[in-house]
Amino acid sequence: MLLGFWGFFRVSSIALERVLARHGLHETLISLLVDKAYRYAVLGFGIVMAADQIGVNVATALAGIGVVGIAVGFAAQDTLSNVIAGFLIFVDKPFMVGDWVHVAGQVGEVAEITMRTTRIQTKNNTWVIIPNKKIIDEVLVNHSKHGETRLDVPVGIAYKENIPQAREVLLRAVKGVTGVSDSRPPEIIVKGLGASSVDLEVRVWISRASDEPPIFARVVEASKLALDEADIEIPFPHLQLFLDDVRPAVWQGLAEHRQAMRTQ
Repeated sequence: MLLGFWGFFRVSSIALERVLARHGLHETLISLLVDKAYRYAVLGFGIVMAADQIGVNVATALAGIGVVGIAVGFAAQDTLSNVIAGFLIFVDKPFMVGDWVHVAGQVGEVAEITMRTTRIQTKNNTWVIIPNKKIIDEVLVNHSKHGETRLDVPVGIAYKENIPQAREVLLRAVKGVTGVSDSRPPEIIVKGLGASSVDLEVRVWISRASDEPPIFARVVEASKLALDEADIEIPFPHLQLFLDDVRPAVWQGLAEHRQAMRTQ
C-alpha cells in the first residue's frame, strides 16, 4: 500500500509541477505545494490506508492528531498568518526578486522571498527581514514594475530670474548627467510659487530604480553648477520685515484719551 502511494506521488508530482509552472506560479510556491503539501497529503493518506489494512484503529488516532493540530494552530497563529500572506504574495506577484520597492518604511531591492518573510537589501547595504503579513497589510510601492522610473528633483530660482532661461540652462545640464535615460526627454516645470523662490521641478527618467540615489545627487549638482555659471540666483529661505513708525499715532491716541477723561 505504501509503495503504491509513493509511486503515485512520484508520477503525479512531475505532471503537477509542469501544470503549475505553465500557469506562471513562482518556483518557490511550486516547491512548497508539490514537495511539501502534496507529498505529505498523499503519503499521509497512504499511511492511514496501510494502517487500516493491518487492523489499527485509525479513527481514534486521527481524532488525537486533530486535537494536537488545533493546539499547535493556536500557538503558531502568527507564523501561519505569515505563511498565508507569503502564499498570497506568490500568487498575486506584487513584486519579484530584484525589484526596487518601498514598504513598511523601508526602501531597497527585494533579495529573497520565503513563505514567512521577505528580505530587502537597502541602499545602505543593510539586510531587512519583514514578515509577509506586515507587507500584505502595508501600502507597497514597486518602482521597478514598469521598467523606467521618473525622478523628480526640486530646484528653486529667485523671483527676479527669467523662467524660460532657467529652463533652457537646466535642460542642457541634465542631458549630460550619467544615468539619465535618453528614451524620454527631461522636463522642467514650474511646481509652485514659494515663500522666497519660484519652485521648479527637474523631471528625468532612469532605467533602473536602484540607481535613483546616485543619479538624484548628480542631477542636483549639475543643476546647481549650471545655474551658477549662468548667473541665475538660487535664493535661500529668508523673511522680509517692514517696520512702520507708530509713535505719532500712539501719542495722538493718548491725547484723545486724556481729553475724553477730562470731559467726563
